Amino acid sequence: MQSWFLAVLALGLSAPGLAQPASAPARTRPNIVLLLADDLGIGDLRAYNPESRIPTPHLDRLAAEGLRFTDMHSPSAVCTPTRYGLLTGRYAWRSRLKSGVLWGWSPPLLEAGRMTLPALLREQGYATAGFGKWHLGLGWATREPAAFGDGSKPAADPQLVDYGRNLSGGPHTAGFDYYLGIPASLDMEPYVWIENDRCVAAPTEWCPGDKHQRQGGGGFYRAGPIAPGFRLEEVLPELTRRTVRYLEDHVRKQPRQPFFVYVPLSSPHDPWLPTPEFVGRSAAGPRGDFVAQTDASVGQILETLDRLALEENTLVVFTSDNGAHWLPGEVEQYHHAANGPWRGQKADIHEGGHRVPCIVRWPARVKGGTATGQLACLTDFVATFAEVCGVRLAEDAAEDSFSFAHLLLGKAPSGPVRQSLVLHSAQGMFALRRGGWKWIEGLGSGGFTAPAKIAPAAGGPVGQLYDLYRDPAERENLAAAEPEIVARLQAELAEIQRRGRSR
Repeated sequence: MQSWFLAVLALGLSAPGLAQPASAPARTRPNIVLLLADDLGIGDLRAYNPESRIPTPHLDRLAAEGLRFTDMHSPSAVCTPTRYGLLTGRYAWRSRLKSGVLWGWSPPLLEAGRMTLPALLREQGYATAGFGKWHLGLGWATREPAAFGDGSKPAADPQLVDYGRNLSGGPHTAGFDYYLGIPASLDMEPYVWIENDRCVAAPTEWCPGDKHQRQGGGGFYRAGPIAPGFRLEEVLPELTRRTVRYLEDHVRKQPRQPFFVYVPLSSPHDPWLPTPEFVGRSAAGPRGDFVAQTDASVGQILETLDRLALEENTLVVFTSDNGAHWLPGEVEQYHHAANGPWRGQKADIHEGGHRVPCIVRWPARVKGGTATGQLACLTDFVATFAEVCGVRLAEDAAEDSFSFAHLLLGKAPSGPVRQSLVLHSAQGMFALRRGGWKWIEGLGSGGFTAPAKIAPAAGGPVGQLYDLYRDPAERENLAAAEPEIVARLQAELAEIQRRGRSR
């Protein structure tokens, strides 16, 4: 693991900079495929962790052919707020969601009139499609007035839902010409397919749920309504098949129109349900096998781009919405560090919660087999894709998005991509990253790792300060020793929160 830290530090000391808006004629604009894994850790990929116990040949190939980010972060350590940030370029804590995630019955989180990445690209002539986990809320039609809330249990009775009527506020109103997916995580009711603005089949049956493999079950998912024929283990294969079919159909019907395809995979989030051919594929248990199947799904999509002669001018992004939910005991049991050498796990404010793998391949422009230590965030893809397409963002859009297009277009740097980055945990704990310094506004993990919150001792520090260049494992809290740095970072965090934008 020490070699990991040395490599990351070497990359982190480089500081290429912010590009100016570029011109990109329509005929040279790339197709874009954005693949978002669910709960995949940076240490799961052998391209990042040679000691990974999981075979990931297709993602390793993608890294060999593309640009690998070593200091990329999700804006939140859990999924819903990250998806909001990815599609809007705005931190989700600026929305109504101040902590946690949405659920299958939750109302839409995307505000009416909010600019989204698919809407932006559609305005530029792109065909836009999505296949996968939505998890940003849906407006369920009801037979009588009823309101659903953001809690794990719906405020209204799900039996009031009229599944034959159109949904509102979902992917179809967020800029997608076509969308097929599931409402939320695969462990959350209702278990149905959503196609555009309709529920494909009403959940007229009941799913009894199951316990996690950690508790001797077959894979954790909650009890709730399920559509006839809906099989949880078939969701990932079906999403893969439908993505491949869309690419084939698009090339046949609209060969000259660029496309944006968003694939928020349902895996390897629990329930860990690898299909039979992947059982035993890894040396990291059922989750490792599910990661191997995720890699194979990505491989099918990449092979389709190759077969259709699309790979040269298709910008492929692969990343994850947060770190892995992987317990310390499992690191020891399987000798597999799903979050690499980083402290913590999914939901935590520490690096393991939000430092994610990110690979960008664009053979026409990006040199393969390269890496960058630029500090970046998944919110930055909106500004980056806008610049690649030659579009200037409006002042009231993508408030927390900074372009790193110069890294893809081969332009000379003029400074870092971003000066600082705000991070957020599942329980709403904030952190600010600037250079190597990381200030955490509280004590504890803020997430799944115990203790989540610690009351400050009398006269002791109220937060955590780490020098990631010297202490990437976040072992030594320097808050008491560096009060001036703490004050400076805390003031910057407060200002970013106050003014409603980062850029």
